Amino acid sequence: MLVQDRAVPKPTKIRRFAEPKNLDFTSWVSENLSRIVISSLLIVTVASFFFLYNTTDTASLLCFHSQSTQSLQPLARPHIKWSSIQVLPDKTSPYSTFLTERWIVVSVTNHPTEELKTLVKIRGWQVLAVGNSMTPKDWSLKGSIFLSLDAQAELGYRVLDHLPYDSFVRKSVGYLFAIHHGAKKIYDADDRVEVIGGDLGKSFDVELVGEDPVLQYSHEDPNRTVVNPYVHFGQRSVWPRGLPLENVGEINHEEYYTEVFGGKQFIQQGVSNGLPDVDSVFYFTRKTTFEAFDVRFDEHAPKVALPQGVMVPVNSFNTLYHSAAFWGLMLPVSVSSMASDVIRGYWGQRLLWELGGYVAVYPPTAHRFDRVEAYPFAEEKDLHVNVGRLIKFLLAWRSGKHSFFETILDLSFAMAEEGFWTEQDLKFTADWLQDLITVGYQQPRLMSLELDRPRAAIGHGDRKEFVPRKLPSVHLGVEETGTVSSEIGNLIRWRKNFGNVVLVMFCSGPVERTALEWRLLYGRVFKTVVILSSQKNSDLYVEEAKQDHIYKHLPKIFDRYSSAEGFLFVEDDTVLNYWNLLQADKTKIWTTDKVSKSWTSVKPTGKSDWFSVQAELVKRTVSTMPAHFQVNYKEAAKNNQEALTVCSSEVFYVPKRYVTDFTELVELVGDMDLHYKVAVPMFFMSMDSPQNYDPVFGSMVYKRKSSSFNSSLSLYSAQAPAVHPWSISSEQDFIKLVGQMAEGDPLLMELV
Repeated sequence: MLVQDRAVPKPTKIRRFAEPKNLDFTSWVSENLSRIVISSLLIVTVASFFFLYNTTDTASLLCFHSQSTQSLQPLARPHIKWSSIQVLPDKTSPYSTFLTERWIVVSVTNHPTEELKTLVKIRGWQVLAVGNSMTPKDWSLKGSIFLSLDAQAELGYRVLDHLPYDSFVRKSVGYLFAIHHGAKKIYDADDRVEVIGGDLGKSFDVELVGEDPVLQYSHEDPNRTVVNPYVHFGQRSVWPRGLPLENVGEINHEEYYTEVFGGKQFIQQGVSNGLPDVDSVFYFTRKTTFEAFDVRFDEHAPKVALPQGVMVPVNSFNTLYHSAAFWGLMLPVSVSSMASDVIRGYWGQRLLWELGGYVAVYPPTAHRFDRVEAYPFAEEKDLHVNVGRLIKFLLAWRSGKHSFFETILDLSFAMAEEGFWTEQDLKFTADWLQDLITVGYQQPRLMSLELDRPRAAIGHGDRKEFVPRKLPSVHLGVEETGTVSSEIGNLIRWRKNFGNVVLVMFCSGPVERTALEWRLLYGRVFKTVVILSSQKNSDLYVEEAKQDHIYKHLPKIFDRYSSAEGFLFVEDDTVLNYWNLLQADKTKIWTTDKVSKSWTSVKPTGKSDWFSVQAELVKRTVSTMPAHFQVNYKEAAKNNQEALTVCSSEVFYVPKRYVTDFTELVELVGDMDLHYKVAVPMFFMSMDSPQNYDPVFGSMVYKRKSSSFNSSLSLYSAQAPAVHPWSISSEQDFIKLVGQMAEGDPLLMELV
C-alpha cells in the first residue's frame, strides 16, 4: 500500500566511450602503460560513483551528502531580494491561455485508474496529472491535463533543480502550474481516491464565506500537542500516519469542545473511508489475513478545527488547500516519501498560525480502496523517530521576521539546523517561494499575534458537547461493537499505570535493526523509551554508554526526566511482560534478588582474580558512604559479610524517591572500575533493606545463556513478569517476539 506512487528508482544508463583506434595491441600497450593505469583508475572511480548513486536510497545519499557538506561549512541562510522577482506569464505550455480557479492535482505512475476517471467527471474542477520517470509515455486521460517530464522541464520553474525524477513529490510542479493558471482552490488528491457523492462542495468548505462557528478541540490542556482525529469520527482504535506512536493509546473522546469563527480553515483535511491514511505499523498489525481494509467513519460527525498549540497529521491525498495556504503545498525532497507530506503538514500548520489561520478535519469526504500491496515499512523509520520531536520543536519555535516569506525561510532554516530535513530542502524552500511570486502568487500578510500570551479561560458557557459514535470496526481479528474492546481497555490501563515511567534499554545488538522496533513495542505503554548502546546513533536517537558502567549514565537520564515517577531499566536480552507489572509498587525498588540464578553471592579467593578486585572496590566505596547508606548495606550483608553480592542486573526499577540516593552513590564510585553487576546490587542494599523490595520479578523466567538459548520458543511465558534470555538482532526476530507477546497483549498481532 503506497500513499502515493512511490517506487524504486530505475537505474540510469551510462554512455560508453568511443571505440579505440585499430592499433597493434602489443606495441600500443608498451607505449601507453602509464596512461592505461591512470585511465583505469579514473574509470573505476567514476563507475563506482555512478553505481553508488543509482543503487543507493536517494534520501540516504542526499542526507549523507548534506551531513558531509555541513560538517565542513556552516549552514547558510538564503538571502532573497523579493522585490527583484518578476511575475512571468506561461508562454511555453499549450495551456498558456487557460485559467480556472478549482484544481485537482494528482501524481500518476501507472495508466489512469478507474478512480481517476471519476475525478475528471467532477463538475467545475480541472484534474492535473503530474508524471514522473515511471509514468507510461503514452499516458492520456480525456478531460485532464498531463504534465510529462518534458512538459515540466519546459516550464522553467526553479524547483525543478531539486526534484527527483521518480517520486510523487514532483507534484510541487503541478501546484505551481495550477497557481500559474488561476487556481484559488487546490484539492491535493491520490489517483485511487473516489470523492463521496462526486461533489467536493458537499464534503469541504470550498467557499469560505460567513463566520458560522466551527467546533474546535479544547486548548485547556497545555500538555496536549497533537490529537488523533479518527476518535472524533468514531474509530478510536485507528490512528493516522504521522501520529506519534506514544499518542496511539489516547483514545478517550473529548470531555468538551469549544468553538471558533469559520472562514479561516485554509487547510481542510478530509477523512477517507475504506483504507484511511494509516502507517505501516497499523497496516501490518491490525488484521490477520490479506483481506482489504474497509474502515468506515461517522459521516454525521461535525467538522472539527485545531486551536493554536494543537496539531494533527495532514496528508497529500485528500486535502483541500485555499489560496491563503498555497505556500504550504511544498513537498520536502530530502526526507523519505512516506514522511514528506506529514512533515509538510506539521510545518504548514505552525506557519498557518502566523496568518491567523487553522486546520480543520472533515467527516468522510472520499473512499480510498485498499489494494493490499506491499507497504514500505523502512520508508517510515525516520518518521516514527522524528515526528514527536518535530512537534515539540515547532510549538517552541518563534520568529522575529516581518514578512511572511522571510518567516517561512526562518523556520525552514531552523528545521535544517535541527536535522528534520537537510540543507537541500532549505534551498528548495527558497526556490519554491521565488517560483510562487513568479507565477503570480501574492505573499500573505503576517498577523500580529501573540502566541505566548496566556490562553483565555474556557467558561462553562463556552463548552460545547459532542460525544463521538463508537462505530464497529474489524481488525486484528477482533470486532469492536458498542463498547471499547477489552484489548483497548487494557492498553489504556497499562498506559495510565506506566505513562509516567521512563524505560531505559541497553542494546547490545545492532541498533540500526532493532532500536525503532523496541520503541514501537514499549513506547505505547511507557512515558518514553531511552535507548543506550556502546555506539552512538544520532539518526535513531541512540545514546552512547559503556555497558560495564551503565549505572554511571543513569543520573543524566534522571535529570532529563525529573518529573518521571520512576525509571525501569532493561537489557535487550530480556523481555518485559508489562501487563504483569501492574500490581508492583512504583514507590519501591524492583530487582531480581529473589531470582537465584541472577542474584548470587561469591566468596573472593583473596587473590587478584576479578571477584577479589571488585570486592576490594566495594569495601573502598562502602567506607566512604554516609552513615545511613553504610548502615543499610552492612545490615543487608550481615549474614555473609565476606561474600561479594553479584547481580546480572538485566532488569531493575528505581522509583523517584530513590533517584537522589542512586545519584549520590554513583558519585561516590567516581572513576573506580566497579562493574555494574556489582555496583547495582550494592546501591540497592545501601538505599533500602532487601525485605522492602517489591518481589514482582521473583517469578520471572530466568535461564543462563547458552550458545543456543534462543533456539526454542518454549522459553517464553506470557504469565511471567519478564523472560530472560531472548535474542533480538533483526526485524524477523522482533516479529517472532511480537507473535509470542500477543498472548498477553492481543493488540500486538503477528507481523507475518
